[in-house]
Amino acid sequence: MNISCVGRRAVVLTAVLVIGLVIGLDGPLAWAGQPFPVWLVQMPYEAPPAAQDAPDMSIPPNTEPLSPEELERAEALLPLLEGKQEFWAMGEFVHLGEPSVPVLIKALSMPSPRIRYNAIETIFMIKGVSAVPALIETARRSEEMPRVRAHALKVAVRLDPLQTVEAIEVMAKDLNPSVRKAAAFEARYVRHKSVIPLLIELVTDEERFVALSAVQSLWILTRHETEFHDWDTSSKQDRAAWASEWIDWWEANKETFEFPEPRRPKPRS
Repeated sequence: MNISCVGRRAVVLTAVLVIGLVIGLDGPLAWAGQPFPVWLVQMPYEAPPAAQDAPDMSIPPNTEPLSPEELERAEALLPLLEGKQEFWAMGEFVHLGEPSVPVLIKALSMPSPRIRYNAIETIFMIKGVSAVPALIETARRSEEMPRVRAHALKVAVRLDPLQTVEAIEVMAKDLNPSVRKAAAFEARYVRHKSVIPLLIELVTDEERFVALSAVQSLWILTRHETEFHDWDTSSKQDRAAWASEWIDWWEANKETFEFPEPRRPKPRS
């Protein structure tokens, strides 16, 4: 037998052994009438090294007043909040920090709804609490698009919820059901007694998705347990009858009611 034949046989034998390991053969593997035992071997496991805290490489937000050049730059960024470069423009505003909020407030009255929406989102990214009154005014404005109004209320509630009670009251009576739903949903983050009767009133709303948001907000804010009702399949008449339970409870408890502590997420084990 020449060397090349031996080499080819060794290659084929190796391939057969590998195939046997891959498909999980646990019996003898025969080759040319000769049994070759195959064992499955478990390699020792070593846990990966513990992650190390990476150094903070972020750039701290700007807190200094804008220079005339920076102010001019911020003004020039406003039209860029719409289009392919909008995320870049938003990032530039974040870099300029909260001192750029007065410029962003100007965007809330610009013609493009996309610019107005992105300006609201940028204010949230900056945590621009000083813009809350302007956001509330946008949320209250009946001629504004419902989507922009809802986003303005959401950001205002996240930045300073107690300032938003009046806006929620206005939006809860709006003719557009999407606006009423936004009021019912965001009210769950406003720990102020005046929102409770507003939510109880929305429980009887003609639109079921508005009523469901209202009753869920009531449960979250008060943790009051009512009689079991199938809210998901309820009619307006059903909800009107069930709302009386909330009315009776609130009349009996509104003087002494205190908001329970908000639920905290459970720590991961």
